[in-house]
Amino acid sequence: MNRNINQNTIIRRPEAVAPVAKVAPKSSTPTEPQCIIPDIIKPEPGAKVQVIAPGGLCEIGKNTWAIRCNDQIFLIDGGLAFPTEEMHGVDLVLPELTYLVENKEKIVGMIITHGHEDHIGGVSNILKSVDIPIIYGPPLAIGLLEGKLKEAGLLSKANMKRVKARETVTLGDFAITYVRNNHSIPDSFSLVIQTKAGIIVHSGDFKFDHTPVDGELFDIAALSEASSKGVTLLISDSTNAERSGFTPSEKAVFAKLEDVFVRATKRIIITTFASQVHRIKQILEIAQKYGRKVAIMGRSMLNIALVSRQLGYMQFPDGLIIRADEVSQLPLNKVVILTTGSQGEPLSALTRIANGTHKQLSILPGDSVIISATPIPGNERSVAATINALFARGADVIYGRDSGVHVSGHCSQEEQKIMLNLVRPKFFMPAHGEYRMLVRHGKLGEEVCGLPPENVFIMENGDVLEVTTETAAVVGEVPAGIIMVDSTREGSIGKDIVQDREKLSTQGLLNVIVTVSNGQIVAGPDVLFKGFVFGDAHESEEMSRSIKMKVSSFWEQLTDKSPEKAEAQIKTLIKDTLKALKQDPVIQVIILEASLV
Repeated sequence: MNRNINQNTIIRRPEAVAPVAKVAPKSSTPTEPQCIIPDIIKPEPGAKVQVIAPGGLCEIGKNTWAIRCNDQIFLIDGGLAFPTEEMHGVDLVLPELTYLVENKEKIVGMIITHGHEDHIGGVSNILKSVDIPIIYGPPLAIGLLEGKLKEAGLLSKANMKRVKARETVTLGDFAITYVRNNHSIPDSFSLVIQTKAGIIVHSGDFKFDHTPVDGELFDIAALSEASSKGVTLLISDSTNAERSGFTPSEKAVFAKLEDVFVRATKRIIITTFASQVHRIKQILEIAQKYGRKVAIMGRSMLNIALVSRQLGYMQFPDGLIIRADEVSQLPLNKVVILTTGSQGEPLSALTRIANGTHKQLSILPGDSVIISATPIPGNERSVAATINALFARGADVIYGRDSGVHVSGHCSQEEQKIMLNLVRPKFFMPAHGEYRMLVRHGKLGEEVCGLPPENVFIMENGDVLEVTTETAAVVGEVPAGIIMVDSTREGSIGKDIVQDREKLSTQGLLNVIVTVSNGQIVAGPDVLFKGFVFGDAHESEEMSRSIKMKVSSFWEQLTDKSPEKAEAQIKTLIKDTLKALKQDPVIQVIILEASLV
């Protein structure tokens, strides 16, 4: 490491700008090209760096990385995921933090790539468990994160600094350069990470958009410079690895959205991801152009719009945004309702509007509803159910890839090839995608860069990839489960609770109540079924009678009749009995002790 550069230093390099036409003076010596990535950390033969993902591999969401060299760890992002359909009553899913807690003294800082929930939504939970000396991030991401930390009462615990494109920060024996890329939110970055095992390039979420909404082009020159220095490992976005070609520009959506505004004669209801800043910006611009007021439904979406405006990423006049209770006061053709719920979330505004349970809004025949998003894997049925409900209430629903009202913020295969060709890594680790996506992306690495299969690593959460300047291997694993959050209660909920909820919804509940006194049954056993499907009433009565007889007989044989132990043993007895009948409900055994005078 260059000892003249202090830990946690920021080095700024100017971004590329359009050249000014002028005649350069003649010179006998060529001008040295300007360095974008300063040489700070020198590779050392034999030095080992470990790359670990507590979340974000073989899934969409929970993007969280730990990069370790000796006794120093820095984190990249801290994301959340949304629950799948079988996670009943779960609002958020976070990565398990056992590894970070066990190594909390080694953490030297965190790097944020951009402000999407799957990259910053879990930072509050991390800060509750460990201290992070400093958090670096782009201005918009830090602005959004400040609001989250303030709400969680953690703002005073966080030391955050804003960085811009081509700035290099040092965290112990790591130096990280921010490289502007294109995504569906402003201020999105790839990372060039200098380590003692050489350069690691982390692509972040990206695509190559040649007509970006904010005019900021991908900084290809910075990636090329990193490649010229030699890249040990590339970690790259795999979300659209199954999609051929290029991902269309975000600007392509503008014309399709505008076409709906031109044709619509009544209200327009639009749903998209709350943090899709570029999309929200375009919707507000079109609404203003056609004289419509906008009601934003969803606290997170409204907050992101206001923070983006405050930081200069959106411009819209006062009065454009109205409250939900003002919608009914305006003509139908003067209203846009911008709402969350693009993933069919049960409690989202759009789902409640579609189902007729929203307190302030309901679908009117002739409303135009735009689904400006695609379902995250696992949410397809929920989204389809919402669309069906909207159609049933008389709405004109515009949705699906062919409608043109949504484009992805992630790279397709041709852009993944460009990244691989630009960086030319020795080793390649596909990331940010389900398992099949990682495999498809890995095959591209073999085909495009000629990487041998043993240099491509298809990893799972918790796997430990150890790299040197010349080698890479999976050397172990760390705990990498999930934390499930139910907003109706404090803290997280266990997997057993979620499994019970799933069983309740599919298999039902069996209650057995026994009243005892002095070790003898004085009432019951009473058997109560909830949610069971029987062929007829006779089958129900027969099963109830059988369970009563078995429990009564079993009780007489028990040597330890303490309620806690007896309940567990009776529960096992019933479970074994029902297994033969291919029934697996939630079983609840209650033993009541009565005092007889």
